[in-house]
Amino acid sequence: MPELPEVETVKRGLEPVLKGQKIIRVETRRANLRFPFPADFAAMLEGATVQTLARRAKYILVDLDNGQSLIVHLGMTGRFTLLKPEGGAANLGEFYFETGAAENADGPHDHVVITLSNGLRVVYSDPRRFGMMDVTATAELHHHRLLKDIGVEPLGNGLNGAYIAEKFRDKSAPLKAALLDQTIIAGLGNIYVCEALHRAGLSPLRKAETLVKAKSYDPRIDVLVRHIKDILNEAIDAGGSTLQDFVGADGEKGSYQQRFSAYDQEGQACDTAGCAGQIKRVVQSGRSTFYCSVCQK
Repeated sequence: MPELPEVETVKRGLEPVLKGQKIIRVETRRANLRFPFPADFAAMLEGATVQTLARRAKYILVDLDNGQSLIVHLGMTGRFTLLKPEGGAANLGEFYFETGAAENADGPHDHVVITLSNGLRVVYSDPRRFGMMDVTATAELHHHRLLKDIGVEPLGNGLNGAYIAEKFRDKSAPLKAALLDQTIIAGLGNIYVCEALHRAGLSPLRKAETLVKAKSYDPRIDVLVRHIKDILNEAIDAGGSTLQDFVGADGEKGSYQQRFSAYDQEGQACDTAGCAGQIKRVVQSGRSTFYCSVCQK
């Protein structure tokens, strides 16, 4: 599934294309993605002008001048393609599965086509249909069922050592599972948790509560927070991590995977200075965890 840096990359690619443009026509090719489209989905979008785009966790939020907001989640295989009036296509994101570039917005997996006032068509394709779109009143956006229980943004000031310590107090779940809890931290995913824990020297297997004392907390929580922010920013700057065919707004593939120290490095020597260990792989809650048992404690 695309993680926060990949979703941020797609959002930044859509922003200059959509912002200030009037939505002329919305065509849905099926009744549903992961969930059914609202009955008046097209009517709530057509005629409105895009004001701003934002990201909340792994959701892209498009605010319109009619008081409505479009909510988009890419699921596992969702992507956007721009079709230019003069011909030609530009992909803003492909994840995991080869789907091919849209040419005429008539592919079997092209489910939503949005025509803008400048003639561009924005095509949403999703072979597995795990993505979703919904529309809600902008004023009620953060009370929406998909957004209301999401935790703090990892790149914001709300994520700090004291916040993590309070959330981890008496939490017996493994540290990695606690970090992936979306009600605690918004949008943090498997890849970047593995990388952050490796940099911080913390085992993904230890109980989260073991980092919190009665009136204080392990200073490595502050180190972990710093690495989470650094890694996410590095990944965004690199255009995300291409596990198979992700393409950023400029048509270039994300390159952060070339910097992985832990994720998908099973059997490789640990690159932590002075460590003679190897990266191991275990399965936690159905997902692969990569870590060094020698230097991550």
